[in-house]
Amino acid sequence: MKHSTTPQTRRGRGPARRVGRTLALVLPVVLVFSGTLAVAGVNWSGSPSSPVLAAADTAVSGASSSRASSRAAERAPHEVLRDTLLVELQEENPGVALTHLQQAVNDRPSLARHCTSIARALGKAAVRVYGPTRAQSYSRPVCDTSFASGVLTAHG
Repeated sequence: MKHSTTPQTRRGRGPARRVGRTLALVLPVVLVFSGTLAVAGVNWSGSPSSPVLAAADTAVSGASSSRASSRAAERAPHEVLRDTLLVELQEENPGVALTHLQQAVNDRPSLARHCTSIARALGKAAVRVYGPTRAQSYSRPVCDTSFASGVLTAHG
């Protein structure tokens, strides 16, 4: 019996091996880079970056001694946020209010459970201010389809 000195298979030279090596080199770099971006995107100062959240925080803290702010301090943060966004909807447009709603929910996850009701209230108010067709044009996927649901409810 004769033994061959040449290997029977060509290990390590296929395309799968090259892809594996490439992933082994590139994947850690991508993970470190994305993690760095995620950490850099967090507001570590403790103060809200959204003007809507700043208004909600001011109302909740009761820092002002006026009667209006003391009444607002008794209200829940989501109610203050809703009222602030409704004013913003009338002064700006529903798109600005929806953007600030999304920012508020991103900055303060405890508001997420109220997002649907706030977006629905914005949809109903948008119909009163802009009419059903124009209000629907501002619809976007904030809190699923709650804004569109509010527009439909107010129109139907």
